[in-house]
Amino acid sequence: MANENLISTLEQSLRQSRAARARLAGRLAELESEAETVRSELAEMDTLASQTEAAIFRLLSNVLSASTPPVSSPSDAELEAAMRHDASQVKYAPRVITPRHHIPPVKSEIVVKSDRFMDRTIPQATTMLLREASEPLHVNEIYNRLLEGGFNFTRHNPTISIAVSLNRNGRFRKVAPGTFDLVMRDASQAS
Repeated sequence: MANENLISTLEQSLRQSRAARARLAGRLAELESEAETVRSELAEMDTLASQTEAAIFRLLSNVLSASTPPVSSPSDAELEAAMRHDASQVKYAPRVITPRHHIPPVKSEIVVKSDRFMDRTIPQATTMLLREASEPLHVNEIYNRLLEGGFNFTRHNPTISIAVSLNRNGRFRKVAPGTFDLVMRDASQAS
């Protein structure tokens, strides 16, 4: 009799545990779906921000070049002055061609060279990579190097996962579109 009551209680507990697990699994699926939606919205926002930034630069370049000889191009200080509508502070410099920010390609065939990043999080592994590189890295390059080091990505958009993870972490700062560096490197170089 006591064994039957104990078995009945355990079966009821098992049913409740399975029901709770099913609810949690459903909630997890909803959250993962929502996370994917947010990631895609972030990617769209990054694209829009880059396009807007380029449009502002073109407009300001046209405004400044209309009042200068065609051989000069506005400097950063000139662009800032034009944005403040403070034309009296604008000084023109000789034309300097600045290269566009290089975006490394995501390699399709990557050979895993080690398993050093296998049990690491994206911020942990990226900290190691940035320390070794001694310079900022683009998310595509970070992705390539993480794969070489045996990192296992579980999401469909790993470069977006890297960017979101680094944006949310105070150890990193964005130095250019899709390019990150360590905050501590700035502090050590400033002293």
